[in-house]
Amino acid sequence: MHHSLLDKYMKGYQTFREKYVSGNTSLMSALSANGQRPTTMVIGCSDSRVDPSVILQCDPGELFVIRNVANIIPPFESNGGYHGTSAALEFGINYLNIKEMIILGHSQCGGIHALVSKQLNDQSDFIEKWVSIVNGDIDKENWSVDDYAKQALICSYQNCLTFPWISDRLKKNLLTIHQWYFDIHHGELFIYDEEKKLFRTFE
Repeated sequence: MHHSLLDKYMKGYQTFREKYVSGNTSLMSALSANGQRPTTMVIGCSDSRVDPSVILQCDPGELFVIRNVANIIPPFESNGGYHGTSAALEFGINYLNIKEMIILGHSQCGGIHALVSKQLNDQSDFIEKWVSIVNGDIDKENWSVDDYAKQALICSYQNCLTFPWISDRLKKNLLTIHQWYFDIHHGELFIYDEEKKLFRTFE
């Protein structure tokens, strides 16, 4: 690792220890003693510019975060494959008893761009199949990559409903699912309005 990068990370680590570790009533010691008890889960993108804890300014222990390419929630499948995102959903919902789920999409998403432009090369062992989960109607004229990213959020929400333990909790009002969209350029959050079927500014 480049020396200047190592210095940067070490300074960051020291700041973390001063803020969260030092003292007899440190947050990390409390989290260690009491375990994690987040009430909110975020399904976000792996994009380095869209860190849920930074955007929402949350401390350790506040958010249970799942990150993957294009913040996709796959449909419920119980076959013998490997289902990392589904396993994390199951842990958050059934073991941590999450009350609020946020699907956090964003502008300039590389995964959605790959889906729409079909510019994946022969080295795509996993990405093409993964992003095709939110394929939907990708032939709409005049739609931008960001328009498709918003549509993918809605698709992921619909896939949530195929998980029996998610749909059950929704029906019992034990869980709420939010669809949020982050505009990187303006640093602005938008929330999907179910009634008006559009994304409005976050208030």
